[in-house]
Amino acid sequence: MDEYAHVVNVDGVVARERDDDSDGDTPEFLVIERSAEEDHAAGLLGLPGGKLEPEPGTDHAIEATVRREIEEEVGVTVGEVEYVCSGTFETDTGHQCLNVVTRCEYEGGEARVRDPEEVAAVHWLTLDELRARGDVPEFTETYVERAAAVRDGE
Repeated sequence: MDEYAHVVNVDGVVARERDDDSDGDTPEFLVIERSAEEDHAAGLLGLPGGKLEPEPGTDHAIEATVRREIEEEVGVTVGEVEYVCSGTFETDTGHQCLNVVTRCEYEGGEARVRDPEEVAAVHWLTLDELRARGDVPEFTETYVERAAAVRDGE
């Protein structure tokens, strides 16, 4: 029998309103610079998240995973979590991965590096700022664009 197995990864596109935005319609998104020590996409800008590792019987495993990973990696808590999209890829080490992208509303906490082995830096960027950077992989930009569309009800 062939063995079918994918590692399940969950990414969180964390959104909040920009502090200096008087009309309140310019969201900014939390992106991380992945540590040079990471096995996949080391040094690139990405989204906080990680592997699905729930205890058996866990309800809402995707939501629980993304909340836990965001808190562990950058010290931020999120409110509403909503499915955006999913896709598959192969990691740099050859593992097959199912990636689930969620949109998360910022609830509180100061974004900071909590685990330097995973995260080198954190940034809050608008979609235009993200697009203007030269160090953002296409998949990261696409995930943020899709989450922004879901957030805007498109």
